[in-house]
Amino acid sequence: MRVHVVSDVHGNVEDLKRAGDGADALVVLGDLVDFVDYHDHEKGILGAVFGPEKVGHFAELRRNRRGAEMAGYLRSLWDGLSDPVRVVRQAVREQYAELFAAMPVPTYATAGNVDAPGLWPEFTGEGVRALDGQSVEIGGLRFGFVGGALLPPGGALRQDLPWVPNLRTEEEFDELVEGLDEVDVLCTHVPPQVPELVYDVVARRAERGSAGVLRRVERDNPRWSLFGHVHQPLSGRTRIGRTECVNVGHFKRHGEPYVLRW
Repeated sequence: MRVHVVSDVHGNVEDLKRAGDGADALVVLGDLVDFVDYHDHEKGILGAVFGPEKVGHFAELRRNRRGAEMAGYLRSLWDGLSDPVRVVRQAVREQYAELFAAMPVPTYATAGNVDAPGLWPEFTGEGVRALDGQSVEIGGLRFGFVGGALLPPGGALRQDLPWVPNLRTEEEFDELVEGLDEVDVLCTHVPPQVPELVYDVVARRAERGSAGVLRRVERDNPRWSLFGHVHQPLSGRTRIGRTECVNVGHFKRHGEPYVLRW
């Protein structure tokens, strides 16, 4: 059995069309949407709506960690649109139409933090299944899926913004992880909370991993724990007991799936 796994697609439709070549199934671990393209400011939703110059300024503020100024600048961009929610939803739908059409049959997918899972039922179906807090059998192994990423402690989502990331409290996330039945492959967007797996060497900061995923791995020792989210990790893989923990790679940049064989 051969299964290909991708994460952090961020609009890379052309490589996604080939991601299932030679595989019995494709697994997608989220972040389909290309919201801000930091390498090509003309691309992504912000680039399409506001143009590369404004995206370049936004990217500079983010690189320099000027969070309050960045948030204010983004709000000023949204305020310049008569109906920013409609504009963003239409842009996301256009990306999803291409991305889901590029997926082979069968595909099993869970959403990342840069996704709008509420729109997925418009594009998924029998051949492309959306899974979150659910498991499915693929080639005799049980795959469990939990999507989204984690809010910081005490954080809350601002529902008044045109784009709301797909984030959960740690308690909500852990409940879904614990609610999975016994699995051979644990598929999440975020990594387990292991220092070398969560640290991004280019951004020079640690992303939020999941302590709940780590507990589940340490307790149940599935064959694999697969994830993405951290684009340039200090370590792309590690072993916990008998579990191979693997960051399947930044598909947007590299365009190659991770290959599972059994």
